[in-house]
Amino acid sequence: MPARYGDLLTNGTFRDGFTGWWRGDSAYVSVTTPGTGLEATATTDAVNLSDALIGQDNLPLRTGCRYTLAFTARASQPGTRLRAALGLATTPWTAVLDKTVTLGTADTYFTFTFTAGLDIGAGQLSLQFGQATSVTVYLAEIRLTTSTPAEGFFTDPASHAARWLAAHPDDPRAQKIERSIARRPGARWITGPGSDVDSYLTAAAAAGQLPIVALHHLVGRVGGAPSAEAYRGWIDAAAAAIGDRPAIVILEPGSLARLEDLPETARAETTALVAYAARALGALPAVTLYLDGGTAQGIPPAQMAARLKDAGVEHGRGFAVNVGHFDAIDVCCTYARQVTAELSRLGVGGAGFVVDTARNGSGAMDATGQHVGWCNPAGRRLGVPSSIGVAGADYLLWVKYPGESDGACGIGPDIPAGTFSPYLAERLIDGT
Repeated sequence: MPARYGDLLTNGTFRDGFTGWWRGDSAYVSVTTPGTGLEATATTDAVNLSDALIGQDNLPLRTGCRYTLAFTARASQPGTRLRAALGLATTPWTAVLDKTVTLGTADTYFTFTFTAGLDIGAGQLSLQFGQATSVTVYLAEIRLTTSTPAEGFFTDPASHAARWLAAHPDDPRAQKIERSIARRPGARWITGPGSDVDSYLTAAAAAGQLPIVALHHLVGRVGGAPSAEAYRGWIDAAAAAIGDRPAIVILEPGSLARLEDLPETARAETTALVAYAARALGALPAVTLYLDGGTAQGIPPAQMAARLKDAGVEHGRGFAVNVGHFDAIDVCCTYARQVTAELSRLGVGGAGFVVDTARNGSGAMDATGQHVGWCNPAGRRLGVPSSIGVAGADYLLWVKYPGESDGACGIGPDIPAGTFSPYLAERLIDGT
């Protein structure tokens, strides 16, 4: 099974307090989380480095894969030693990484890249700083990421762009579209019983890469399930097809953000069906699940958080923002962090988020400073390709695949929704 791609740590920013971490004996170490990182203080009784420590468990590592541990640190007194150890959580405590650094009083960024020498299903990271004197260590932005190229996201060989290229190899736009879009990993949208989840995940597993899947088949949509019972059966079949294989799953984009467009009874049914799917998919051991989190220009954060809670967001990793839209990364991340804060107030802590960056390279403002419409607007550009996230995001992902029409509208008035258009694709590549 491929190693999990991206950041393996939970709450490495400490924005959610000390969630996901543990500390050593309180006689030797105390911790506080002021909201800008972690402050960990060792007492004078902590004589050895390992007497005062914090850590995190259940970190999967795979033989031969390359990883990077990175963090920012400083100390209350110069010359403070900090040991970073990663490996087995029990005897014989075999380490795949064991590094000791010396901290000053100014923030310093440390990064260590290594290749795992053994398979560990539940590895342990510990940061140790006992000094035989009272000292406070300040830590921020701790990340443990995979960096082997083969561990990246899966590029769909049957994407709409790839199929168009196969049919039009001599088109003058082909090379540009292949280089800028078709070679980039994005989501495969699974929209009905005829979609073959199994073959897609099998191909991804054979490539040793992580597939991105968007499930989109709710009752009431064009081409959606004919009944609630049919939808639940479809979700059960999709979950069975995924099984124990790894995948990032974006569940029903647009479902929660557009509840107000539905009759009241349909709102309740939609929320219940998303919750059913969240429970079924969230129970899968290797699925990283994100529900619909709307857009920065849509539902207020507190309202979106309430909808996510009602729809069972606690069963997954978190939520996806900006799917099919154009807001810039910073705008999306600011909104998403507001939603996570509201979720915490509702008792759902530690939620993560992803941002759809497929078409947000120019943001969502036109030349006059007005927010563009969502349907095939002009002047948009490809965004950051699928990658590890920034500014609190777990990932930046191409969810709405570039070049696929939003509908017969905007700069594609004659292009049906979901149709791949080389014209739209080239406009996104060129930013026109």
